[in-house]
Amino acid sequence: MKLMYQQMLGFFAAITIILVLLGVSYTQMTRHMVYSNTWNSLEKYSNSLIEQSLRISSNDDKSVNFDTTALENSERLLQNQAMSVTIYSSTNKIVFPANLYQQSINKKDWQKLQKNKIIHKVVDRRVRNKKGRISPAMTEVMKPYFYNHKLVAVVVMGAFVSDINTNINQINHNLIRALLVSILVAIVASYILARYYTNRINRLRVATNQVSQGDYDVQMTSRNRDEIDDLINDFNGMTHSLKASREEIQRQEQRRREFMANASHEMRTPLTTINGLLEGLAYDAIPEESKEESIDLMRSETSRLIRLVNENLDYEKIRSNQITLNLHEFNAVDALHNIAEQLKQKADDSGDTLELEVPTEVQVYADYDRFVQIMFNITQNAIQFTQDGHITISAQRGYEETIIRIADTGMGMSDEQVKNIWERYYKADPSRKNTKYGESGLGLSIVHQLVQLHHGKISVTSKEGVGTTFTVIFPDQHQTNVDRAKTD
Repeated sequence: MKLMYQQMLGFFAAITIILVLLGVSYTQMTRHMVYSNTWNSLEKYSNSLIEQSLRISSNDDKSVNFDTTALENSERLLQNQAMSVTIYSSTNKIVFPANLYQQSINKKDWQKLQKNKIIHKVVDRRVRNKKGRISPAMTEVMKPYFYNHKLVAVVVMGAFVSDINTNINQINHNLIRALLVSILVAIVASYILARYYTNRINRLRVATNQVSQGDYDVQMTSRNRDEIDDLINDFNGMTHSLKASREEIQRQEQRRREFMANASHEMRTPLTTINGLLEGLAYDAIPEESKEESIDLMRSETSRLIRLVNENLDYEKIRSNQITLNLHEFNAVDALHNIAEQLKQKADDSGDTLELEVPTEVQVYADYDRFVQIMFNITQNAIQFTQDGHITISAQRGYEETIIRIADTGMGMSDEQVKNIWERYYKADPSRKNTKYGESGLGLSIVHQLVQLHHGKISVTSKEGVGTTFTVIFPDQHQTNVDRAKTD
């Protein structure tokens, strides 16, 4: 069964049950109300009858009489209104009408009447009168009357149950017609509600099919009213994430292709050089005085290949959490001096001035080898993109942290380049892919991953034509432990 018909059946069943319950309750309430109104009317007639016909002597309060003429007039009037009246004396004897053959009031009811309690009864059984005729069922009100705290009379007023039931049946008939009309309206309302909700779900289904076919630009309107709107919000979030993931995959794939092209080119060049030199040595085509230079060139090209392979291996190890850091405190100034010495020749080759602005001692909590790798890569990157400029390495202590800055006066970067600089295979300046430093586009990605492993922070500010500043923050041991606990 389709969802629309399931919901329609559910709505219809719920509405029908409510209508039936209301109908039954209304029927019972109506029956009770009709009987209550009838009893109230009978009590009023009884009071009026006693006021007109009861005669008590002022000299002897035990002398109780009834005005027969007044009673007969009242009886004829009541008969026209389908009512009957019977009057009992204080001794439970019928005093009016005189020709009525009827049993006395039963003992249980008489005791209640003597206690001045009004009795409402529905006599469902048929009563045989003196002439042998069966009178129809009636509802009765037995009301006692006292004078000087003594029971003087009991009036039994009756109305035919058939007349009351006729009114009730008429009301029920009207109610049934109203219920039938309400059921028809419920069917229409159930169809409209079911159609409304299934249409919303169908729109979601159509949108889902579009997403399954690769269209991630689908967005649905949500009014944030109910769970379906919550589902629509989740769907919109899903399509947004899928679209972002697809774009990211496309970017990574493009960079992977660029990297493969760059790596192939970078590997082919040194391999071709090494192969040519080996052939020259094998066939003794290289002069004796040039052999040492050729061997040095082969070593240089071999180191270049090893560096390219190591950068990829390092990145994959860091990304898969295969690196264990040996964290301890040491003097960062010594490490920075060593890095400056190692890169001095490369800075001189680019016409750059490499300067350290550091105090005698700056303690840092880090893995020594990875600290050197981070600073080396950033400084080497600064040298790569600075020509005849100035590179400054500074270090200082902050609050429970060590702050190191590497600033250059190089070519700088745009905001778009700064945003993507940490991504794998990304090169801020693709035209420099053939330089002998930073061939793979992985150096800064590795730096970013290593800083995160230290629970540190790294940021970059840059302006085209002015220069770039990298700021690396290493937290102290206490703060590192707190951050690690939060991460775990």
